[in-house]
Amino acid sequence: MKERFRPLSGPYKILEIIIAIVVPCTGIVYITNLPLLLFRISLLPQQYLSIFLGFLLGLLFLVKPASKKTASQKIPWYDALMCCLCIAISVYVAINYETIITTIGLLTTFRTVLATVFLLLILEGTRRLSGWILVALLAVFLLYYKYGYLLTGSILQISKVTYSRMVTQLSLGADAVFGVALRTAVMIVFSFILFSQILFTTGGANFIFSIAEKLMGRFRGGTAKTGIVASTLFGMISGSPVANVAATGPLTIPMMTKSGYEPVFASAVNAVAATGGCICPPVLGAAAFIIAEFLRIPYSQVVIVTIIPIALYYISLLLQVDLRAAKNKSVGSISELLPSMLKILKSGWYFLIPIAVLIYGIFFLYLRAETAAFYSTVSCIIIGLLQKETRKNLKKVLTICKAICRGMFEVAVICAAAGIIVGIMSYSGLGLTLSRILTELAGNSLLLLSVLTAVVSLILGMGMPVTAAYLLLALLVVPAMTALEVPPLAAHMFVFYFGAFSFITPPVCAAVLTSSSIGGVSMFKTGYAACRLAIPGFIVPFLFIFNPPLMLVGTPVEIIREFAFSVIAVLAVCFCLEGWFLEKLNKLLRGLFLVVSASLFLPFPPLVSTIATVGFVVVVVIAVFDGKRKRKLAGA
Repeated sequence: MKERFRPLSGPYKILEIIIAIVVPCTGIVYITNLPLLLFRISLLPQQYLSIFLGFLLGLLFLVKPASKKTASQKIPWYDALMCCLCIAISVYVAINYETIITTIGLLTTFRTVLATVFLLLILEGTRRLSGWILVALLAVFLLYYKYGYLLTGSILQISKVTYSRMVTQLSLGADAVFGVALRTAVMIVFSFILFSQILFTTGGANFIFSIAEKLMGRFRGGTAKTGIVASTLFGMISGSPVANVAATGPLTIPMMTKSGYEPVFASAVNAVAATGGCICPPVLGAAAFIIAEFLRIPYSQVVIVTIIPIALYYISLLLQVDLRAAKNKSVGSISELLPSMLKILKSGWYFLIPIAVLIYGIFFLYLRAETAAFYSTVSCIIIGLLQKETRKNLKKVLTICKAICRGMFEVAVICAAAGIIVGIMSYSGLGLTLSRILTELAGNSLLLLSVLTAVVSLILGMGMPVTAAYLLLALLVVPAMTALEVPPLAAHMFVFYFGAFSFITPPVCAAVLTSSSIGGVSMFKTGYAACRLAIPGFIVPFLFIFNPPLMLVGTPVEIIREFAFSVIAVLAVCFCLEGWFLEKLNKLLRGLFLVVSASLFLPFPPLVSTIATVGFVVVVVIAVFDGKRKRKLAGA
């Protein structure tokens, strides 16, 4: 794997150690609310967030060079200065935040300078992590917020705001940088990254991958399928695509590339599988709990409607890697070389205890996701201390802390940047305007509204944790859908899925950003490959709107029939995308598979779907005979 960070030495090494300890400790204190429990002192969330983000951002400037041309060994003076500024600002804000927030309307020169410097540091950190595109997007929103009042007579016109008020609101207010996106990152994503690091340090990674390899290793393209299953299993626990990629990518991506898959494809598979993990029960990126709360329905009802869609998602992903393996003439492992499932469970059954603690805490004790994850982490530590072979690994506290910090770089800094956009939409009223524009553009066309909503969901979900993205979309976009009599649960699930898919769609694509950096490949090439792999997944949310039986609404016959049609549609689109069945498919056959898939996915009557299914069988038969003919010619 290409090294992303420069090594530190001397005083910078000591500073790295201090930051690596401060950041996780701040996150743990925030989650457990220790000051209140021990000293009856109540701190504002922004005080924790300030320390967490400021120190993390300072560490980023030390270990991440400004450009490829910058010397990777020597720390430039400006990086050292930015690190010091981040720490100083974060400490000042944390100490004085109660005064700052109660007098936020008091615009002083000092606050304006402080807010401007902090905003620029966040933008520079974002640039170093994700490039110029997200920074350019942020610049567009900032310019709109400052000069949107000039759009006289337009629906987009907003009230005039001074520069001092703008930067103070965005940098120091409670609804922008320190808003819901960063709070969700520090509370939920951090807690699961902490859990995953401890679980993997104590040997849980080997246990998970052994199960995945036993299930998929013997099949064609077994390394990729093993990676998909491993990411799914971990995603069911973490609920965070970025945390999932950060935890599984270093193992699964090299494993896939060594078996013959291209690095870009391997990185894309990891990102898509990890994103699927966050829409897979039981955690669902923690958003399922909020959906249930919004709609006042049992949590189990939310989970049930995801069963068929997530099955279709993973069927398409597994099939595409299988077809790619067929093209690459890849084979699986020899079954006899793989250990038995009983032996795997016997050697690591105790790793199921932290998972059981997590599920019991969430579903039966009704704990917050981050609290349940913390208790699971504690159980992991206890298990690690009791096991002689893993006890020594827990002594590597600094290594674990550094891994946690580096795993939080993308999600925390990008969430802070995304918070700027959220703040602008909130302060300017752009969100409500956008909902109205969507309704007016779509008119009475539900299909057009769905497409527009999908695009908006992808844009607004950029770079944010799934829960934060869902919250934003539920407030801004769902009202436009329910206005056209879309069932509330279907509307909420629609935006939830597309908000999650923003993790693999450029320009932000946080999951792709992480996986591409692990694979040492271009983010945009990986993003394109990931979107291509996830095409069937992008279609699935539309089924919530136009195909209720796939949400288990209807008679058993209707549900089975529509599920069968959908599986055939997924098969057809995968054959089309990969251009392979038994042999390479010509353009005509790929086009026919595409027509069949579209006929089954679009909201046509059952008769059309039945005809399309017959057409699928006919095309398959033609493809079989065409494959035999090609093999015969090759043999001749």
